[in-house]
Amino acid sequence: MKNLVEELQWRGLVHDIMPGTEDQLLKEMTTTYIGFDPTSDSLHIGSLVPILLLVHLKNFGHKPIALVGGATGMIGDPSGKSDERNLLDEATLAHNVEGIKAVLSRFLDFNSKDVNAPVLVNNYDWMKDLSFINFARDVGKRITVNYMMAKDSVKKRLSGEGEGMSFTEFTYQLIQGYDFYHLHKEYNCLLQMGGSDQWGNITTGTELVRRMNAEGAKAYAMTCPLITKADGSKFGKSEGGNVWLTADKTSVYKFYQFWLNTTDVDAEKYIKIFTFLDKATIDALIVEHQVAPHLRVLQRKLAEEVTTLVHSKEELEKAIKASNILFGNASADDLKQLDEATFLEVFDGVPQAEIAKNEIENGLDIVTVLNEKTGFFKSNGEARRALTANSISVNKEKITEEYQLSTNDLINNQFVLLQSGKKNYFIVRVK
Repeated sequence: MKNLVEELQWRGLVHDIMPGTEDQLLKEMTTTYIGFDPTSDSLHIGSLVPILLLVHLKNFGHKPIALVGGATGMIGDPSGKSDERNLLDEATLAHNVEGIKAVLSRFLDFNSKDVNAPVLVNNYDWMKDLSFINFARDVGKRITVNYMMAKDSVKKRLSGEGEGMSFTEFTYQLIQGYDFYHLHKEYNCLLQMGGSDQWGNITTGTELVRRMNAEGAKAYAMTCPLITKADGSKFGKSEGGNVWLTADKTSVYKFYQFWLNTTDVDAEKYIKIFTFLDKATIDALIVEHQVAPHLRVLQRKLAEEVTTLVHSKEELEKAIKASNILFGNASADDLKQLDEATFLEVFDGVPQAEIAKNEIENGLDIVTVLNEKTGFFKSNGEARRALTANSISVNKEKITEEYQLSTNDLINNQFVLLQSGKKNYFIVRVK
């Protein structure tokens, strides 16, 4: 077996690792699982790290299991939380589980016939028929309260952060631990991975595997760091909130822009974590970037690789074209290829005005448009001076004072983009 731990270490993806884990991964194909709680019907880029860990496992010859927590989602993981989560109803949970399965299926082929084919499971399938009495006898008996209280996720909540912890959340680590025991029994799963905030839950699972089986049962644990920005702020957030892995929540254009706008320090770190480029390629990119940082070679490569991985090559090309419209030399034809959502996102925050469609059907004097109809300019004289100076564009193409705005100028049959100079934009909505 190739050395997976060594690969993950140079990428900065190993935080804690239980003794013997590396030896086990070098010895044989090892079934490994990572859990995803269905708090939403999609996953954001923070979850991209565990997803990529599963892909690395598969690429290195191991068998990955992606577990969607239909049962644990009903409880709520207290790790890293200062307050109790709101419990979701079953219908919402079922909807979220299906959404997460769809996201995971874009990265892992659960229909593969390979010997190490990925497996997708839902812990609700084995937890739903387990009675409370049986769980208390068979599982609760194996782990002491003292052991559970020693976990950071519990200690922090009991030491005054928030309003304490309910019994419901206190049992979370036992339920997650039981998942490990079940997967160990059904799939010979020997390793659980996750974020560093999961170390307590994961090690409880290794203990349950050992204590609920005959002597000598093996179970291992490995976590990756929680990703942060160089300035210490939370990773995965943009001005609009979370950056999601599905285009209905975060457009491909905004997704691409998020990676493109990372700092030099973060780009150097993220390109190792979020791409499958090899070490030699990444080292060469870092050197190239250091020679001419203004060219943003690292950021461009990072944005291209991650957008292609998450969305596709075709979607990447659309995002690049949309970016070029705002920052490059785009044409009216390029603008007209944008769908409405992308157009509005590219020009988010640009002032707008409305004109009735019948006003431009026979052509409308551009000076009237620039002043009276939109207020883009304060007077006809100011508009004329700008036109004489050749600084006015309609849909990215320079125009003169004789220009007549017409329905031929419409983007998506409803927009016209006015521009003064390089950076002053104005959107005309035609209704």
